[in-house]
Amino acid sequence: PAVWVMTSSSLDLQVVWMTINIFLFLWFYFFYDLGDQFFYTRHILGCCGRTMRKQLDKNISFHKLVAYMIGLMTAVHTIAHLLNVEWYYNSRLGEYDDLSTALSSLDDSGNTTFLNPIRSTTTTPTLLVFTSVAGITGVIITLSLILMITSSMEVIRRSYFEVFWFTHHLFIVFFAGLVIHGAGRIVRSQTTTNPPHNATFCKDRIDDWGKIQECPIPQFAGGFPQTWMWVIGPMILYVCERLLRFIRYMQTVKYRKIVIRPSKVLELQLVKNGFKMDVGQYVFLNCPAISQLEWHPFTMTSAPEEDFFSVHIRSVGDWTQKLISIVEMGVDGPFGTASEDVFDYEVAMLVGAGIGVTPFASILKSIWYKFKDSNPKLRTRKIYFYWLCRETHAFEWFADLLQLLEREMEERGMGNFLTYKLYLTGWDQSHANHVMVHADADTDVVTGLKQKTNYGRPNWDKEFEQVRKENPTSVVGTFLCGPAVLATVLSKKCVKYTDVDPRKTKFYFNKENF
Repeated sequence: PAVWVMTSSSLDLQVVWMTINIFLFLWFYFFYDLGDQFFYTRHILGCCGRTMRKQLDKNISFHKLVAYMIGLMTAVHTIAHLLNVEWYYNSRLGEYDDLSTALSSLDDSGNTTFLNPIRSTTTTPTLLVFTSVAGITGVIITLSLILMITSSMEVIRRSYFEVFWFTHHLFIVFFAGLVIHGAGRIVRSQTTTNPPHNATFCKDRIDDWGKIQECPIPQFAGGFPQTWMWVIGPMILYVCERLLRFIRYMQTVKYRKIVIRPSKVLELQLVKNGFKMDVGQYVFLNCPAISQLEWHPFTMTSAPEEDFFSVHIRSVGDWTQKLISIVEMGVDGPFGTASEDVFDYEVAMLVGAGIGVTPFASILKSIWYKFKDSNPKLRTRKIYFYWLCRETHAFEWFADLLQLLEREMEERGMGNFLTYKLYLTGWDQSHANHVMVHADADTDVVTGLKQKTNYGRPNWDKEFEQVRKENPTSVVGTFLCGPAVLATVLSKKCVKYTDVDPRKTKFYFNKENF
């Protein structure tokens, strides 16, 4: 009957949409994740334009958009099936026309196959949902999806990361249930008979079904499950990626140096055989003594030219606090970030907020080594570095590097290559009085640098205008490792100060994603 035709068609349509979204999600997510670690996707795309490479940094946004679409399609899919089951039940009770009653009465005797999955008037829609393969798996995967989506809310992800992390791994249950879900074959279609059943002619001759040649008893069958064909490729990639990460995890990590700064920042210098990195990349650290399952991302502060890799970890939670006293760990990485593209720009604006300065420590160190080695491949000719901190002691661990760079640049006659500005966004009256007393000193009272610390927040319009004025024909890469609010501001400034004339200054915005 028309009700089944339309419902089955709508179900087929949204199943296709949902399958396409899942397909895109799996392939993009797993290929990107595996690609950054094994195939070095960024290097493969090195021949492509900057815009193409920047799309890799939007994988989290893409992940969220596809998740929203899967949630929407799941809601449509579930509602359509619930309505369908209700219509099936009413048809079995004979509440519609004679045709729907006759189709619901078809059984599996002889050569016929049923259409209505409700095989008895004693079977209720609720009983069908919780006793059929399609119903049980549908409930399981829907609950899994609800838990994954609700635990991904920012308030939970920020405050209860472990809850988000573990519930997000319900995707294994989700996809396992999805593969099995179609085995229930609830949505059924008419199969060809010999002689064929003429539906137009026979729909008004129910009593003649099986008695005349034009109207053999109609036969129906459920479609063969096909979800596995869409997910097997990404799943194989995922298993390979997990094996690769396990192998890397099992490799020995040695400590080269451990420093605990007064500002509760732990510096770890580590050595691992065969480890290679690029500037701005990050690694996942695991400390089995704290948790066998928890992995936390940290940006590397070392340069590729050094024979070790280092991370700076600020004490902000239970895990990092325990890490200060326990330093046995595993390392998984490195992973690619937007900061890797910094040397593709003639001019770079680096903006770090708090501990978000870590990727730029790696970049500045790498530039230092490239200058020492007179590397001819260095395209960057000017760097503007901005660092925003709330507390004075946050500057401590990074000031040594800036002092070294100051001295190196002056000795080479390249003092104008690096322009850096430090901003203290929080202070008290005693600190202000101390600064006033030493206002005439040659070096800053906070950092010991020649460049004095600024108080308050940058005037970004003024900064962008100055960069554009000093670099009238350059392509400027703006890189941020900091909060989303600041990212929104800088992104808008990049658009605002990009000149419509292609021969003049252009700003491209890049942000670290964690």
